[in-house]
Amino acid sequence: MAHVKASNLLVEMPIYELSSRSMKLRVLGALKNNRFGTDGDVTVVRALQNINFEFRDGDRIGLIGANGAGKSTLLRVLAGIYEPTGGELQIDGKAVALLEMGLGMDDTLTGYQNIKLRGMLLGMKPGEVESHTQEIAEFTELGDYLHLPIRTYSSGMRIRLAFAISTTVHADLLLLDEVIGVGDAAFIEKANTRLRNFQNRAKIVFIASHSGAVISDMCNKAIWLDGGSQMFVGGVREALNAYSESLHG
Repeated sequence: MAHVKASNLLVEMPIYELSSRSMKLRVLGALKNNRFGTDGDVTVVRALQNINFEFRDGDRIGLIGANGAGKSTLLRVLAGIYEPTGGELQIDGKAVALLEMGLGMDDTLTGYQNIKLRGMLLGMKPGEVESHTQEIAEFTELGDYLHLPIRTYSSGMRIRLAFAISTTVHADLLLLDEVIGVGDAAFIEKANTRLRNFQNRAKIVFIASHSGAVISDMCNKAIWLDGGSQMFVGGVREALNAYSESLHG
């Protein structure tokens, strides 16, 4: 059973103010003096605060809010990329994030070598990666390019490869940012079908989107964030209505 619970979750991020000295020198100085720097050198931004929710198997949660509301930050906290500053976060189950799909790819390695590398970084065992390699290769439609270093790939080719690998692994908790087109219309449709199957296999799904239609179609619950604060958590229709009313004053 998958389960995720946040209690008074707080995420603070230091923003280093740069003037005559470089960031590197400031960080080295902070380490030497066992602090973040002198007064005025660091501004702490509360990226998330007072976040409270609990979800279980079958929940599909849409994250809504304006740019900078905290949607992507919350996804990164759930993925383990950012550490909470305060509060508690409990996750039972394996989380897989489709956020920065190029993460963990090595430009000097071939496409096939990156399948193994990224697959293992996502928690797959060597034998499991091997059993899925041919299927991943066929889905990407990259052919002989898979024998070349990915530094020779276009951005679209890299996304195809990363997407194919990421949607192969097992996920209890699936984290999605805005879905990105990864090719021509035919390939995008194929990718969307693969993504829907991937979502159906996951036990809990979080998806951040600016599209109310996407949230309504894919989710049964929603969280509205504004300025890093949780404004509403509950049913999709209620969340979208509350958010819409806020936009229209």
